[in-house]
Amino acid sequence: MIFFKQKQINPVDFFIEDFVDIHSHLLPGIDDGAKDLDHSVSLILKMKSYGIKNFITTPHILGDLYPNTPKIITSKLKDLKTELNKRNIKDISIRAAAEYMMDEKFSELLQGKNLLTLKDNYILVEMSYLSAPINLFDILFEIQLKEYKPVLAHPERYIFYHNNINNYNKLKTAGCLFQLNLLSLTEHYGKNVQKISNKLLDQNMYDFVGTDTHHINHLNMLKNICTKKALKKIEHLLHNNKKFI
Repeated sequence: MIFFKQKQINPVDFFIEDFVDIHSHLLPGIDDGAKDLDHSVSLILKMKSYGIKNFITTPHILGDLYPNTPKIITSKLKDLKTELNKRNIKDISIRAAAEYMMDEKFSELLQGKNLLTLKDNYILVEMSYLSAPINLFDILFEIQLKEYKPVLAHPERYIFYHNNINNYNKLKTAGCLFQLNLLSLTEHYGKNVQKISNKLLDQNMYDFVGTDTHHINHLNMLKNICTKKALKKIEHLLHNNKKFI
C-alpha cells in the first residue's frame, strides 16, 4: 500500500492535537541531525506548521561516533530553548531523551542506571542496521531488570528480520515496545521497509510513532503520508504518543 499516491490532507488535520513526536534529531551539532541552532529552529518551525508542537528529541548515543552524555545533551537543549525564546517562539514544548545503540557501551551505561528517558522509565533503543547484537535478548532482559521499558526505534528498518516475521514476535514477547518511523510508510527507506511496516501495522505490533527527523528533506517527505486512509490506520498510535506529554 502506497499512502502518498492517495489524496493528501493538510498535515495540520493529520497530526492530532497534543501529538508528541518521540523520535527526532533536533539538537544542534550533536549527531547526524541539525547542524546548528538555525537548522534546529527551522526544523521545529516546519514541524510546527504541520501542527506538531510537542517534542522529545532523541540524539544518538553511539559509541565513539556520538559519545553524547546527559550533560552534553542537557546543555544543547538549554541552548535551543534559549534560542527559541529569543525568537519569541513560545508555543513549543521540547525536552530531550536519547536514542541508545544497544552495544557494549550501552551495557555499561545501563549499569549506572542514569539513562535519559522519554518519560518515566521508557527508553528509546536501536540496533545496528547490519545485524542484531549477539546478546540482544540478554540486553533486553537487563533493561527490564533495571526497571526500564525498551522502546525499539524503527523495527521495520532492520532488514535482517524481514524474511521471518516471527523475529518480531520474539522481540515483543521479550518485552520490546515498537516505534514506527512515519517515513517507513513511504518508499523513503525502500520498498521492503514499506512492506514490512504495513505488515507490522496489520498485525497491530506497533505501540508508538516518531518522525525521526534529521533534516528538511525528511519533513518534505513527511507530508506524503498525510492521507485519510493513512490516518485511519495509525490514528491510535498518534493517540498513544500523547502519554508522553
